[in-house]
Amino acid sequence: MSSTELPSVPPTSVLPNAESVRVAEGERLRSVGLPGVTLTIRSRPPASEGLEPALYVHGLGGSSQNWSALMALLDGVVASEAVDLPGFGDSPPPDDGNYSVTAHARAVIRYLDASERGPVHLFGNSLGGAVSTRVAAVRPDLVRTLTLVSPALPELRVQRTAVPTGLLGMPGLAPLFTRFTREWTAEQRVRGVTALCYGDPGRITPEAFRHAVEEMERRLRLPYFWDALTRSARGLVSAYTLGGQHGLWRQAERVLAPTLLVYGGRDQLVGFRMAQKSARSFRDSRLLTLPNAGHVAMMEYPETVAMAFKELLAETRSRTGPGTGRSSGPLSERAGGSAGAGS
Repeated sequence: MSSTELPSVPPTSVLPNAESVRVAEGERLRSVGLPGVTLTIRSRPPASEGLEPALYVHGLGGSSQNWSALMALLDGVVASEAVDLPGFGDSPPPDDGNYSVTAHARAVIRYLDASERGPVHLFGNSLGGAVSTRVAAVRPDLVRTLTLVSPALPELRVQRTAVPTGLLGMPGLAPLFTRFTREWTAEQRVRGVTALCYGDPGRITPEAFRHAVEEMERRLRLPYFWDALTRSARGLVSAYTLGGQHGLWRQAERVLAPTLLVYGGRDQLVGFRMAQKSARSFRDSRLLTLPNAGHVAMMEYPETVAMAFKELLAETRSRTGPGTGRSSGPLSERAGGSAGAGS
């Protein structure tokens, strides 16, 4: 589709009233209107006054719910908010139908500027990792620290298990896929997603699985569900081809914020071998590797990710001045290790 074509989603004023998304205990949802987008923000009331703000950005096909477990563990540490990117979770499609990585990053920046919460501790997973990398590179004033869980950054040799996801972004393939899977139940779809994203799907509790099925049923009723998914996949693939200063690896090198990188050894979507390249590219990085984790370590091992972030925070606060070199703190010493998780 050319950039001049009108988006194929209905205007937000005529979208059907879908069931509300799940809100866990202690969470709140609110809608924020911004130029060109309306974002749903999931938050937890700060446990105390004066906590530094944090913002969490989900991956392709995900939502702010993906961060609920980690957010709860960081109560009293940061003031947590998670965003539903345009077209995902409870956020309607963007007015212009643009689902590129740049457009998603622009939405995050607009929210941070409008809310005046920056600089924040910025978290990103998968697509959200690419979006967060771009935000940190182009607006360093908005980011205190950066935590990336299996960030979707360009790979020369993509894993075979990741190919179908990339193909979703190819024009014409999404309708074929939807026809092929028309008879699949929401439960079958969730089992497929968890098998792809989790290192060990058996770690999902029956209650969490039931909630995921309910959310899948809700999403499938949205008229823009497939459009948002496929265009975001297409936007991610397009971002992989960009060179020069707009290339994601070049932007990773420009990130000034202290960065925590989390990679899973059983990740079927982002190659585990990219962990070392990421550690070299982000100038002030720490690497946490979890051998038994998949693509969503913050959901599989939230306690370990929370502990690693707390160490990043403590180290960053202990500095007498802005660091310019690679840290030699405790997280760097863990590079290549499991940090006791996933055994």
